[in-house]
Amino acid sequence: MSSLNTNTNIKSEIDIRKKANYKTEGSDNIRTKKQKKYVLIDGHVYDFLKRSFDIIFAIMFLMIASPVMLVVAFLIKLEDGGPIVHARICIGKNNREYKMYKFRSMIPNADQMFQLFTPEQMERYKVGAKFDDDPRLTRVGKFIRRISIDELPQLFSVVRNDMSVIGPRPVIEREAAAYGENRNKLLSVKPGITGWWQVNGRSDCAYLSDEAKNLQLYYVDHRSMGLDIKILLKTFKVVFYGKGAR
Repeated sequence: MSSLNTNTNIKSEIDIRKKANYKTEGSDNIRTKKQKKYVLIDGHVYDFLKRSFDIIFAIMFLMIASPVMLVVAFLIKLEDGGPIVHARICIGKNNREYKMYKFRSMIPNADQMFQLFTPEQMERYKVGAKFDDDPRLTRVGKFIRRISIDELPQLFSVVRNDMSVIGPRPVIEREAAAYGENRNKLLSVKPGITGWWQVNGRSDCAYLSDEAKNLQLYYVDHRSMGLDIKILLKTFKVVFYGKGAR
């Protein structure tokens, strides 16, 4: 009888321990799922807030800047009679192509006018550098570039969800390929009108240099609403002082 009671007690203790372990493991699983869910929700919240900000900012800024944009369009047309905007095929989020528009700041067919470059200018062009003495720039173009007005049509790309107000600099296929194994990382987010590279290097740092690439990828790794706000505030300062604008 004593032996039977002992076996019964041992069995009961084992059952209790199994139940305790099950509850502990179950609680851990629940916590893990909650943590994963929290991270997922946090990412969705950031994306929602960012997209909401993009739409509101782009529409409001277009309304405010529309008189300026009309004047710029008139001056560009008046100077040489060429197109008002310049469109280029860029590579956006998830390697999707889209058309990015800017006010034209160069002579028509500027992409075919490399013969105007000096050898030194050609070398700077190859590494993605911009320069004040670019012979292809128009008089109006020099002015609108200096204060970044040429970027304003990109707000339409933001409304269409091709771009964000803040993100990595838009790239064409040749520039995207230069990122090598980091290409997909760069293109995992929408490109922006302004970004970490623009406020830290901009035209003072050639956009195909290692420094520029590191600045672009830094944003991808650390993007958050806090960093976006910081970039936006620095953008106004950079534009106001004209630092690096070309």
